[in-house]
Amino acid sequence: MRALVALVAALPLLACAAAQKVVTLGGDVTEIVYALGAQSALVARDSTSMWPQEALKLPDVGYLRQLNAEGILATRPTLVLASVQAQPSLALKQVEQNGVQVVTVPGSNDLAVIDEKVKIIAAALQKETEGEKLRQQIKAEIASLPKNQLNKRVLFILSHGGMSAMAAGQQTGADSAIHAAGLINAMQGFNRYQPLSQEGVIASQPDLVVISAEGVKSMGGEAGLWKLPGLAQTPAGRNKQVLMVDDMALLGFSIRTPEAIKQLRQKAEQLL
Repeated sequence: MRALVALVAALPLLACAAAQKVVTLGGDVTEIVYALGAQSALVARDSTSMWPQEALKLPDVGYLRQLNAEGILATRPTLVLASVQAQPSLALKQVEQNGVQVVTVPGSNDLAVIDEKVKIIAAALQKETEGEKLRQQIKAEIASLPKNQLNKRVLFILSHGGMSAMAAGQQTGADSAIHAAGLINAMQGFNRYQPLSQEGVIASQPDLVVISAEGVKSMGGEAGLWKLPGLAQTPAGRNKQVLMVDDMALLGFSIRTPEAIKQLRQKAEQLL
């Protein structure tokens, strides 16, 4: 009898969870929803949500930083999980005014933020048990990252179709990832991303170039990468040392980031 009463009492909560229709804004957010096993609640995602492959089957509400309320509301969500980078904020306010719950997911260039993201998303999805398990898993992965420093210089190049190649300076996700791998950001003396210059590249003398696979593709292949100004006159260019990455995995500070940082470190260790 007690079991029956408990089941009846739980029915409203179960119905509430089952009825959730969720839109995710941010590739990091979408990855965590899948890792929590809550993907059945998803009705749409933004265009930065490219992983896992299954997410591409969902309707796309547009680019994270160029959102409009109408596109989101058209999917009839009950919950929007929005990266703090989602803009414009006015669009999200309009979504809220239409009775949709909007939960903001924090973001920063710090591995510690992954735990906070998982905690907030799990709570919003009523997946606290799964969230706690995932948090412990990620903490273990971060703890296993190498602690010793390696004297290898890394140049991270940001490149997408239609834009000039740019180098990552300080105050970037790339800079944080490089340091988390125990390596040195070859580009010093400026913040954020700056256009590549021949003088700057030669002076930076990177041992390794890191760039997204899509970035290399936009250059017409790896041969195009080594034609960038000054790169051939660096250790990385002379030895053709490049690591092609999924930039969301490395820079998204989500569930795949610890493994991506470990792969960066392993590549650098091969240069010894």
